Amino acid sequence: MAIAKVLGIETEFGIVGGPDPDPITASSIIVNAYAQQGRTRINWDFEGETPDLDARGLTGLTAFAPVIETHLANTVLANGARLYVDHAHPEYSSPECRTPLEATRFDAAGEEVLRRSLNAANASLAPTDAIALFKNNSDGKGNSYGCHENYLVRRDLPFTDIVRAMVPHFVSRQIIVGAGKVGAETEAAAAAHPDFQISQRAEFFEEVVGLETTLKRPIINTRDEPHGDAERFRRLHVIIGDANMSQYATFVKLGATALALAVLEDEGAATFPPRPRDPVNAVRLFALDPTLRVTVECEDGRRLSAWDLQEQLWTLVGAYVERGGGDAVAGRDEVALILAQWRELLDGVRDDPASVADRVDWIAKQRIIRGYQERYDLTATDARLRAIDLQYHDLRPERSLASRVGLRQLFGSSDIADAVASPPPTTRAFFRGQCVMRYPDQIAAANWDSIVFDLGDGPLQRVPMPDPLRGTAALTAHLFESNSTAIALLAALDG
Repeated sequence: MAIAKVLGIETEFGIVGGPDPDPITASSIIVNAYAQQGRTRINWDFEGETPDLDARGLTGLTAFAPVIETHLANTVLANGARLYVDHAHPEYSSPECRTPLEATRFDAAGEEVLRRSLNAANASLAPTDAIALFKNNSDGKGNSYGCHENYLVRRDLPFTDIVRAMVPHFVSRQIIVGAGKVGAETEAAAAAHPDFQISQRAEFFEEVVGLETTLKRPIINTRDEPHGDAERFRRLHVIIGDANMSQYATFVKLGATALALAVLEDEGAATFPPRPRDPVNAVRLFALDPTLRVTVECEDGRRLSAWDLQEQLWTLVGAYVERGGGDAVAGRDEVALILAQWRELLDGVRDDPASVADRVDWIAKQRIIRGYQERYDLTATDARLRAIDLQYHDLRPERSLASRVGLRQLFGSSDIADAVASPPPTTRAFFRGQCVMRYPDQIAAANWDSIVFDLGDGPLQRVPMPDPLRGTAALTAHLFESNSTAIALLAALDG
């Protein structure tokens, strides 16, 4: 039986500027600026971090797990999220959310957190040292950075079934949730001389399955770090996805993937569309073809396009929902909205791209690029087109092209502001966020599955949270209402 699809997004933001040419320094300024505004001072607890554990068992000799950078700026926010420096980027990891709609709102909250950080940082810097942030996935110089999704799945679900079922989805979903890109950066993609690609990330993937996230990037990531009870849960860490400016694209990306995983848990991998024989080549070819006409050979002998694969997946998921499935993902109305939007985007990108330009990033961006190119009679390789590409993702409202193209919004500014200030009530993130808000001076550190209290006298006290669905508002709000101090809260928990 499918378990609740607790989910969230980790976004690494592109960064330029700062008083030092080192992007790590600039990223640290951004993270520290948010903390210094009095918004948070809680350190991240690295105990239990195991990025080297591989779902397949022993790591191969050529596989390299991500390095844990414990010395860089790293903090926990009042909304239950994490804000930190990851390699050379500021990263916002959203709190655990119970539904795709909730996760989309807290992803949008991450953009607002970074805007506030940016404003605070630049207020303290000379104009010549000003920093700019971009919600994108590559720097135009061959370096890519991620937008990673996370989904809770059953531990007893064979990992081979995840690979079999989800590869067709991950190689093809870019046609509705890709962010778009001018030109190419890798040798393989550049050989095709593309003017425009559907996805920013697709050309950087080199393996079907693997542990790495920065080298030899895999379509299916094998990191086995559940951030919870490892006997019950697995966290599927999805690294093959673009950072979306469109809230609708984010919602469909999360919703379609969560529903597909629910189908997998309830009905097995055999019901899914066939895998392409060469998934890495398929994901690259699909990205290189904005006409959506290219096909690849699949393991059942048929040649299918990315649209064909998505059509089969939508039909599979739709039939599952008609039979009563989908509750593991969201309530009936939200599941219906996921299916309706998925259908509209799928039909729109093929039959009437203009009708979905308000929701599909790559189409919105492509229209800007083509319009500018035609207006000024530019060649496809003109550097100004790449500058427009980057400006689409600019977080500064006065500079962002995404904010000017009429993207349809799921949430208004007040909804997003609420998500910046308060945690989701439906997961353990509620307990974490409330503790950060109410007892900041008594918390030594926190992470996804525990909080460490320092009451001044005696040893540190760790409160474990191994179940993402415990610690919700329904289960713990009364504890905060009746216990005004951390000492009282811990006593109540012990009782």
